[in-house]
Amino acid sequence: MSETTALPELRILLSVIDCAFDKPSWHGANLVSAVRGVDAQSAARRIRGRKCIWEQVLHAAYWKHAVLNKLAGTTPFERRGSNWPRMPGRADASHWKTDLELLRGTHRRLREAIISLPRGRLDEQSIWLIHGAAAHDLYHAGQIKLLRKLLIAD
Repeated sequence: MSETTALPELRILLSVIDCAFDKPSWHGANLVSAVRGVDAQSAARRIRGRKCIWEQVLHAAYWKHAVLNKLAGTTPFERRGSNWPRMPGRADASHWKTDLELLRGTHRRLREAIISLPRGRLDEQSIWLIHGAAAHDLYHAGQIKLLRKLLIAD
């Protein structure tokens, strides 16, 4: 099934997760725009005991994957650790790019799982999970924006 032939309810849910992730919306920064322009060194920098931007990105990817598993039963998350997966041993541009792509790829797979949901599988639990994934992205977009401000002030 394609996005254009998906159930109208699914197209609405796709819009919700996309606005929270990488599409324009009224509320301001989405998750992708929150990390736009952040380099690996800044992403890895810890401010006063808080989780760093890189950890926020991996955490967001992990929970997108958890929702994907609930909807479609996929494979284990590709990084070690749960909830707050471990950053790579070296915080360099190559690893940062890889982890940003992990986040984007997980979002793409989640979208595909939503598009493929049959009418009978679209229940309150599935809707709740999808809305939750969007809210989670927005929460961490805000966390990242705050961390960026703290990086400048520090």
